Amino acid sequence: MSAVGHASGAEALVDRRLCERREATAAFFPARAPELARLCHRMAERFARGGRLVAFGLTPAAHSDVRHVAVEFVHPVIVGKRALPALGLTGSVARELSLVAEPEDIVIAFGEPSDGDALAAGIACARERGCLTVAFSELGAEWELEPPTADPFVRQELVETSYHVLWELVHVFFEHRGLLEGRTEQRAHDAGASSFLYPFLAEREHNLDAVLEDVRASAMMKAEEVQALRERTVTGSFEPLGLAAATIGKCFERGGRVLALGNGGSATDAMDLVADLVSPPAGRGWGSHPALDLTADTAIITALANDIGTEVIFQRQVIAHGRPGDVLVSLSTSGNSLSVLEALTEARRRGLVTVAFVGYDGGRVAADALADHIVLSPSQHIPRIQEAQATAYHVLRELVG
Repeated sequence: MSAVGHASGAEALVDRRLCERREATAAFFPARAPELARLCHRMAERFARGGRLVAFGLTPAAHSDVRHVAVEFVHPVIVGKRALPALGLTGSVARELSLVAEPEDIVIAFGEPSDGDALAAGIACARERGCLTVAFSELGAEWELEPPTADPFVRQELVETSYHVLWELVHVFFEHRGLLEGRTEQRAHDAGASSFLYPFLAEREHNLDAVLEDVRASAMMKAEEVQALRERTVTGSFEPLGLAAATIGKCFERGGRVLALGNGGSATDAMDLVADLVSPPAGRGWGSHPALDLTADTAIITALANDIGTEVIFQRQVIAHGRPGDVLVSLSTSGNSLSVLEALTEARRRGLVTVAFVGYDGGRVAADALADHIVLSPSQHIPRIQEAQATAYHVLRELVG
Protein backbone atom coordinates (compact mmCIF):
# COMPACT_ATOMS: atom_id res chain seq x y z
CA MET A 1 0.00 0.00 0.00
CA SER A 2 1.26 3.51 -0.80
CA ALA A 3 2.02 5.99 1.97
CA VAL A 4 -1.04 8.02 0.92
CA GLY A 5 -3.23 4.93 0.93
CA HIS A 6 -1.91 3.86 4.34
CA ALA A 7 -2.55 7.34 5.76
CA SER A 8 -6.08 7.48 4.41
CA GLY A 9 -6.77 3.97 5.73
CA ALA A 10 -5.51 4.94 9.19
CA GLU A 11 -7.61 8.11 9.13
CA ALA A 12 -10.72 6.12 8.22
CA LEU A 13 -10.02 3.67 11.05
CA VAL A 14 -9.56 6.49 13.54
CA ASP A 15 -12.82 8.09 12.41
CA ARG A 16 -14.65 4.80 12.93
CA ARG A 17 -13.15 4.30 16.36
CA LEU A 18 -14.06 7.81 17.49
CA CYS A 19 -17.60 7.30 16.20
CA GLU A 20 -17.86 4.05 18.18
CA ARG A 21 -16.76 5.84 21.33
CA ARG A 22 -19.17 8.70 20.69
CA GLU A 23 -22.07 6.27 20.34
CA ALA A 24 -21.04 4.17 23.35
CA THR A 25 -20.69 7.25 25.56
CA ALA A 26 -24.09 8.53 24.44
CA ALA A 27 -25.66 5.15 25.19
CA PHE A 28 -23.93 4.54 28.52
CA PHE A 29 -23.82 7.71 30.58
CA PRO A 30 -27.36 9.08 30.23
CA ALA A 31 -28.64 5.66 31.27
CA ARG A 32 -26.09 5.11 34.04
CA ALA A 33 -25.54 8.59 35.49
CA PRO A 34 -28.46 8.28 37.97
CA GLU A 35 -27.00 4.96 39.19
CA LEU A 36 -23.52 6.47 39.46
CA ALA A 37 -24.94 9.28 41.60
CA ARG A 38 -26.72 6.85 43.94
CA LEU A 39 -23.65 4.66 44.11
CA CYS A 40 -21.51 7.67 45.11
CA HIS A 41 -23.94 8.20 47.99
CA ARG A 42 -23.76 4.57 49.11
CA MET A 43 -19.98 4.53 48.85
CA ALA A 44 -19.73 7.71 50.94
CA GLU A 45 -21.84 6.06 53.63
CA ARG A 46 -19.49 3.09 53.68
CA PHE A 47 -16.39 5.28 53.83
CA ALA A 48 -17.94 7.36 56.63
CA ARG A 49 -18.43 4.17 58.65
CA GLY A 50 -14.80 3.14 58.21
CA GLY A 51 -15.08 1.08 55.04
CA ARG A 52 -12.46 0.79 52.33
CA LEU A 53 -12.48 0.34 48.60
CA VAL A 54 -11.11 -3.07 47.56
CA ALA A 55 -10.57 -3.59 43.84
CA PHE A 56 -9.72 -6.88 42.18
CA GLY A 57 -9.04 -8.28 38.74
CA LEU A 58 -7.48 -11.31 37.10
CA THR A 59 -5.85 -10.32 33.80
CA PRO A 60 -2.91 -7.99 33.08
CA ALA A 61 -5.27 -5.39 31.57
CA ALA A 62 -7.63 -5.62 34.55
CA HIS A 63 -4.70 -5.21 36.93
CA SER A 64 -4.10 -1.73 35.49
CA ASP A 65 -7.64 -0.66 36.43
CA VAL A 66 -7.28 -2.26 39.87
CA ARG A 67 -4.15 -0.24 40.53
CA HIS A 68 -5.56 2.90 38.93
CA VAL A 69 -8.73 3.11 41.00
CA ALA A 70 -6.78 2.39 44.20
CA VAL A 71 -4.22 5.13 43.64
CA GLU A 72 -6.92 7.68 42.78
CA PHE A 73 -8.77 7.14 46.06
CA VAL A 74 -5.65 6.99 48.23
CA HIS A 75 -3.82 9.88 46.54
CA PRO A 76 -6.42 12.39 45.32
CA VAL A 77 -5.06 14.86 42.79
CA ILE A 78 -7.83 17.40 43.45
CA VAL A 79 -6.73 19.88 46.10
CA GLY A 80 -8.84 19.72 49.26
CA LYS A 81 -10.14 16.20 48.72
CA ARG A 82 -9.44 13.68 51.45
CA ALA A 83 -7.49 10.48 50.96
CA LEU A 84 -9.80 7.47 51.15
CA PRO A 85 -8.62 3.95 52.01
CA ALA A 86 -8.29 1.67 48.99
CA LEU A 87 -6.28 -1.37 47.96
CA GLY A 88 -5.99 -3.63 44.95
CA LEU A 89 -5.87 -7.43 44.81
CA THR A 90 -4.34 -9.17 41.81
CA GLY A 91 -3.43 -12.60 43.14
CA SER A 92 -5.65 -15.49 44.24
CA VAL A 93 -8.65 -13.19 44.44
CA ALA A 94 -11.29 -15.27 46.24
CA ARG A 95 -8.76 -16.38 48.86
CA GLU A 96 -7.44 -12.84 49.34
CA LEU A 97 -10.95 -11.43 49.65
CA SER A 98 -11.83 -14.03 52.26
CA LEU A 99 -8.88 -12.79 54.31
CA VAL A 100 -9.02 -9.05 53.58
CA ALA A 101 -12.62 -7.95 52.94
CA GLU A 102 -14.54 -6.45 55.86
CA PRO A 103 -18.29 -5.84 56.16
CA GLU A 104 -18.25 -2.09 55.42
CA ASP A 105 -15.91 -2.38 52.42
CA ILE A 106 -16.77 -1.57 48.80
CA VAL A 107 -15.55 -4.29 46.45
CA ILE A 108 -15.16 -3.59 42.72
CA ALA A 109 -14.45 -6.28 40.12
CA PHE A 110 -12.55 -5.51 36.91
CA GLY A 111 -12.31 -7.75 33.88
CA GLU A 112 -13.95 -8.93 30.70
CA PRO A 113 -17.11 -11.09 30.55
CA SER A 114 -14.88 -14.02 29.58
CA ASP A 115 -13.42 -13.90 33.12
CA GLY A 116 -16.93 -14.19 34.52
CA ASP A 117 -16.78 -17.35 36.65
CA ALA A 118 -13.69 -16.36 38.61
CA LEU A 119 -14.85 -12.75 39.00
CA ALA A 120 -18.32 -13.91 40.09
CA ALA A 121 -16.70 -16.08 42.77
CA GLY A 122 -14.92 -13.02 44.12
CA ILE A 123 -18.14 -11.00 44.12
CA ALA A 124 -19.99 -13.83 45.89
CA CYS A 125 -17.27 -13.96 48.55
CA ALA A 126 -17.49 -10.19 49.06
CA ARG A 127 -21.28 -10.27 49.36
CA GLU A 128 -21.10 -13.06 51.93
CA ARG A 129 -18.86 -10.80 54.01
CA GLY A 130 -21.36 -7.93 53.85
CA CYS A 131 -19.48 -5.76 51.35
CA LEU A 132 -21.12 -3.44 48.86
CA THR A 133 -20.27 -4.94 45.46
CA VAL A 134 -19.76 -3.27 42.07
CA ALA A 135 -19.03 -4.82 38.68
CA PHE A 136 -18.99 -3.82 35.03
CA SER A 137 -20.61 -7.00 33.74
CA GLU A 138 -23.19 -9.47 35.05
CA LEU A 139 -21.42 -11.11 37.97
CA GLY A 140 -24.06 -11.04 40.70
CA ALA A 141 -22.96 -7.69 42.14
CA GLU A 142 -25.46 -5.29 43.70
CA TRP A 143 -24.37 -2.57 41.30
CA GLU A 144 -23.68 -3.68 37.73
CA LEU A 145 -22.67 -1.07 35.17
CA GLU A 146 -22.36 -2.99 31.91
CA PRO A 147 -20.84 -0.94 29.05
CA PRO A 148 -22.94 -1.17 25.86
CA THR A 149 -20.13 -2.49 23.65
CA ALA A 150 -18.12 -5.66 23.13
CA ASP A 151 -14.95 -3.78 22.16
CA PRO A 152 -12.52 -4.29 25.10
CA PHE A 153 -10.79 -0.95 24.54
CA VAL A 154 -14.03 1.04 24.50
CA ARG A 155 -15.29 -0.92 27.51
CA GLN A 156 -12.14 -0.10 29.44
CA GLU A 157 -12.41 3.59 28.61
CA LEU A 158 -16.04 3.78 29.76
CA VAL A 159 -15.13 1.89 32.92
CA GLU A 160 -12.22 4.24 33.62
CA THR A 161 -14.41 7.30 33.28
CA SER A 162 -16.97 5.63 35.55
CA TYR A 163 -14.56 5.00 38.40
CA HIS A 164 -13.03 8.44 37.99
CA VAL A 165 -16.54 9.88 38.32
CA LEU A 166 -17.15 7.77 41.43
CA TRP A 167 -13.89 8.99 42.94
CA GLU A 168 -14.51 12.64 42.08
CA LEU A 169 -18.14 12.79 43.17
CA VAL A 170 -18.16 10.59 46.26
CA HIS A 171 -16.61 13.61 47.98
CA VAL A 172 -19.78 15.65 47.40
CA PHE A 173 -21.51 13.61 50.07
CA PHE A 174 -18.82 14.36 52.64
CA GLU A 175 -19.85 17.99 52.20
CA HIS A 176 -23.42 16.93 53.08
CA ARG A 177 -22.65 14.43 55.79
CA GLY A 178 -26.11 14.71 57.33
CA LEU A 179 -27.32 12.71 54.35
CA LEU A 180 -25.16 9.72 55.21
CA GLU A 181 -27.14 6.83 56.68
CA GLY A 182 -25.99 5.40 59.99
CA ARG A 183 -24.77 8.61 61.62
CA THR A 184 -26.09 9.07 65.16
CA GLU A 185 -25.70 12.85 65.01
CA GLN A 186 -27.37 15.00 62.34
CA ARG A 187 -25.47 18.24 62.84
CA ALA A 188 -25.46 21.26 60.58
CA HIS A 189 -22.18 23.07 61.20
CA ASP A 190 -20.89 26.06 59.25
CA ALA A 191 -17.09 26.01 59.18
CA GLY A 192 -17.02 29.65 58.08
CA ALA A 193 -13.66 30.91 56.84
CA SER A 194 -12.03 27.63 57.80
CA SER A 195 -14.00 25.83 55.10
CA PHE A 196 -11.45 27.02 52.53
CA LEU A 197 -8.66 25.06 54.21
CA TYR A 198 -10.78 22.36 55.80
CA PRO A 199 -13.80 21.85 53.55
CA PHE A 200 -15.01 18.78 55.43
CA LEU A 201 -15.52 20.60 58.74
CA ALA A 202 -18.82 21.79 57.29
CA GLU A 203 -21.69 19.36 57.81
CA ARG A 204 -24.83 20.64 56.14
CA GLU A 205 -28.28 19.07 55.84
CA HIS A 206 -29.78 19.16 52.34
CA ASN A 207 -32.43 17.36 50.36
CA LEU A 208 -30.97 14.08 49.14
CA ASP A 209 -32.83 14.09 45.83
CA ALA A 210 -31.48 17.54 44.99
CA VAL A 211 -27.90 16.50 45.76
CA LEU A 212 -28.29 13.29 43.75
CA GLU A 213 -29.54 15.32 40.79
CA ASP A 214 -26.53 17.63 41.04
CA VAL A 215 -24.20 14.63 41.10
CA ARG A 216 -26.00 13.02 38.14
CA ALA A 217 -25.68 16.24 36.13
CA SER A 218 -22.00 16.50 37.04
CA ALA A 219 -21.39 12.91 35.91
CA MET A 220 -23.00 13.70 32.56
CA MET A 221 -20.91 16.84 32.18
CA LYS A 222 -17.71 14.89 32.83
CA ALA A 223 -18.67 12.23 30.29
CA GLU A 224 -19.36 14.87 27.63
CA GLU A 225 -16.11 16.64 28.50
CA VAL A 226 -13.98 13.54 28.07
CA GLN A 227 -15.60 12.58 24.79
CA ALA A 228 -14.77 16.01 23.41
CA LEU A 229 -11.21 15.69 24.73
CA ARG A 230 -10.83 12.22 23.19
CA GLU A 231 -11.63 13.67 19.81
CA ARG A 232 -9.36 16.70 20.23
CA THR A 233 -6.53 14.44 21.35
CA VAL A 234 -6.76 11.87 18.57
CA THR A 235 -7.58 14.21 15.72
CA GLY A 236 -5.22 16.95 16.90
CA SER A 237 -2.35 14.46 17.28
CA PHE A 238 -3.23 12.21 14.35
CA GLU A 239 0.13 12.72 12.65
CA PRO A 240 2.35 11.97 15.69
CA LEU A 241 0.13 9.00 16.56
CA GLY A 242 0.51 7.59 13.08
CA LEU A 243 4.25 8.18 13.00
CA ALA A 244 4.64 6.62 16.45
CA ALA A 245 2.67 3.55 15.36
CA ALA A 246 4.80 3.15 12.23
CA THR A 247 7.99 3.54 14.25
CA ILE A 248 6.88 0.99 16.85
CA GLY A 249 5.91 -1.43 14.09
CA LYS A 250 9.39 -1.16 12.55
CA CYS A 251 10.94 -1.51 15.99
CA PHE A 252 9.20 -4.84 16.48
CA GLU A 253 10.18 -6.00 12.98
CA ARG A 254 13.82 -5.40 13.89
CA GLY A 255 13.52 -7.29 17.17
CA GLY A 256 13.24 -4.20 19.36
CA ARG A 257 11.03 -3.56 22.37
CA VAL A 258 8.76 -0.91 23.84
CA LEU A 259 9.58 0.42 27.30
CA ALA A 260 6.70 2.24 29.02
CA LEU A 261 6.59 4.44 32.11
CA GLY A 262 4.57 6.97 34.07
CA ASN A 263 3.82 8.08 37.65
CA GLY A 264 0.68 7.40 39.68
CA GLY A 265 -2.34 6.98 37.45
CA SER A 266 -0.03 7.34 34.46
CA ALA A 267 1.94 4.35 35.79
CA THR A 268 -1.21 2.26 35.52
CA ASP A 269 -1.68 3.53 31.96
CA ALA A 270 1.85 2.35 31.15
CA MET A 271 0.87 -0.99 32.67
CA ASP A 272 -2.23 -1.12 30.48
CA LEU A 273 -0.32 -0.30 27.28
CA VAL A 274 2.21 -3.03 28.02
CA ALA A 275 -0.60 -5.50 28.72
CA ASP A 276 -2.22 -4.61 25.40
CA LEU A 277 1.05 -5.20 23.54
CA VAL A 278 2.07 -8.40 25.29
CA SER A 279 -1.42 -9.94 25.74
CA PRO A 280 -3.62 -8.38 23.04
CA PRO A 281 -7.40 -8.80 23.07
CA ALA A 282 -8.56 -12.07 21.56
CA GLY A 283 -10.15 -12.14 18.13
CA ARG A 284 -8.24 -9.21 16.63
CA GLY A 285 -5.51 -11.19 14.89
CA TRP A 286 -2.87 -9.03 16.50
CA GLY A 287 0.51 -10.40 17.42
CA SER A 288 2.05 -10.30 20.87
CA HIS A 289 4.96 -7.87 21.06
CA PRO A 290 7.84 -7.47 23.52
CA ALA A 291 7.26 -4.63 25.98
CA LEU A 292 8.58 -3.77 29.44
CA ASP A 293 6.67 -1.92 32.13
CA LEU A 294 9.26 0.19 33.96
CA THR A 295 6.76 0.90 36.77
CA ALA A 296 6.29 -2.78 37.68
CA ASP A 297 9.24 -3.60 39.95
CA THR A 298 8.71 -1.93 43.32
CA ALA A 299 12.05 -3.19 44.63
CA ILE A 300 13.95 -1.43 41.86
CA ILE A 301 11.88 1.75 42.11
CA THR A 302 12.07 2.03 45.89
CA ALA A 303 15.79 1.23 45.94
CA LEU A 304 16.53 3.97 43.42
CA ALA A 305 14.18 6.46 45.10
CA ASN A 306 15.62 5.76 48.53
CA ASP A 307 19.31 5.67 47.63
CA ILE A 308 19.51 8.31 44.90
CA GLY A 309 16.21 10.15 44.37
CA THR A 310 12.86 9.80 42.67
CA GLU A 311 14.07 11.63 39.57
CA VAL A 312 16.17 8.60 38.50
CA ILE A 313 13.63 5.79 39.00
CA PHE A 314 13.10 5.44 35.26
CA GLN A 315 16.39 6.85 33.96
CA ARG A 316 18.41 4.06 35.60
CA GLN A 317 16.07 1.45 34.11
CA VAL A 318 16.49 3.00 30.65
CA ILE A 319 20.25 2.65 31.15
CA ALA A 320 19.78 -0.99 32.14
CA HIS A 321 17.28 -2.04 29.46
CA GLY A 322 17.27 0.50 26.65
CA ARG A 323 18.93 -0.39 23.35
CA PRO A 324 19.27 1.65 20.15
CA GLY A 325 16.12 1.21 18.12
CA ASP A 326 13.88 0.46 21.10
CA VAL A 327 10.95 2.80 21.74
CA LEU A 328 10.32 4.54 25.06
CA VAL A 329 6.68 5.51 25.67
CA SER A 330 6.10 7.95 28.53
CA LEU A 331 2.76 9.05 29.95
CA SER A 332 2.39 12.22 32.00
CA THR A 333 -0.56 14.50 32.63
CA SER A 334 1.67 17.55 33.23
CA GLY A 335 4.65 16.90 30.99
CA ASN A 336 6.82 18.18 33.84
CA SER A 337 7.57 15.14 36.03
CA LEU A 338 11.32 15.03 36.67
CA SER A 339 11.45 11.24 36.50
CA VAL A 340 9.84 11.35 33.05
CA LEU A 341 12.08 14.16 31.81
CA GLU A 342 15.24 12.34 32.94
CA ALA A 343 14.11 9.10 31.30
CA LEU A 344 13.31 10.81 27.98
CA THR A 345 16.66 12.58 27.99
CA GLU A 346 18.53 9.34 28.73
CA ALA A 347 16.57 7.45 26.09
CA ARG A 348 17.47 9.95 23.40
CA ARG A 349 21.10 9.84 24.50
CA ARG A 350 21.05 6.06 24.02
CA GLY A 351 19.41 6.05 20.61
CA LEU A 352 15.88 5.08 21.59
CA VAL A 353 12.92 6.59 19.78
CA THR A 354 10.70 8.47 22.23
CA VAL A 355 6.92 8.87 22.36
CA ALA A 356 5.18 11.06 24.95
CA PHE A 357 1.52 11.33 25.92
CA VAL A 358 1.07 14.63 27.78
CA GLY A 359 -1.70 16.89 29.03
CA TYR A 360 -2.12 20.59 29.81
CA ASP A 361 0.08 22.44 27.27
CA GLY A 362 2.60 19.61 27.12
CA GLY A 363 4.86 21.06 29.82
CA ARG A 364 8.62 20.79 29.44
CA VAL A 365 8.27 17.68 27.30
CA ALA A 366 6.66 19.76 24.56
CA ALA A 367 8.46 23.05 25.25
CA ASP A 368 11.90 21.43 25.08
CA ALA A 369 10.93 18.87 22.38
CA LEU A 370 12.10 16.02 24.60
CA ALA A 371 10.18 13.36 22.64
CA ASP A 372 10.20 12.50 18.96
CA HIS A 373 6.41 12.04 18.83
CA ILE A 374 4.19 14.01 21.21
CA VAL A 375 0.47 13.28 21.68
CA LEU A 376 -1.23 16.16 23.46
CA SER A 377 -4.49 16.08 25.44
CA PRO A 378 -5.17 19.81 25.84
CA SER A 379 -6.93 19.95 29.21
CA GLN A 380 -6.18 20.95 32.80
CA HIS A 381 -8.36 18.24 34.34
CA ILE A 382 -6.22 15.23 35.27
CA PRO A 383 -8.92 12.51 35.19
CA ARG A 384 -10.09 13.64 31.74
CA ILE A 385 -6.50 13.78 30.47
CA GLN A 386 -5.87 10.20 31.58
CA GLU A 387 -9.12 9.00 29.99
CA ALA A 388 -8.31 10.70 26.68
CA GLN A 389 -4.77 9.32 26.78
CA ALA A 390 -6.26 5.82 27.15
CA THR A 391 -8.16 6.34 23.91
CA ALA A 392 -5.00 7.60 22.21
CA TYR A 393 -2.79 4.69 23.20
CA HIS A 394 -5.58 2.23 22.37
CA VAL A 395 -5.70 3.75 18.88
CA LEU A 396 -1.90 3.53 18.77
CA ARG A 397 -2.08 -0.17 19.68
CA GLU A 398 -4.61 -0.80 16.94
CA LEU A 399 -2.50 1.01 14.35
CA VAL A 400 0.50 -1.11 15.33
CA GLY A 401 -1.55 -4.30 14.86
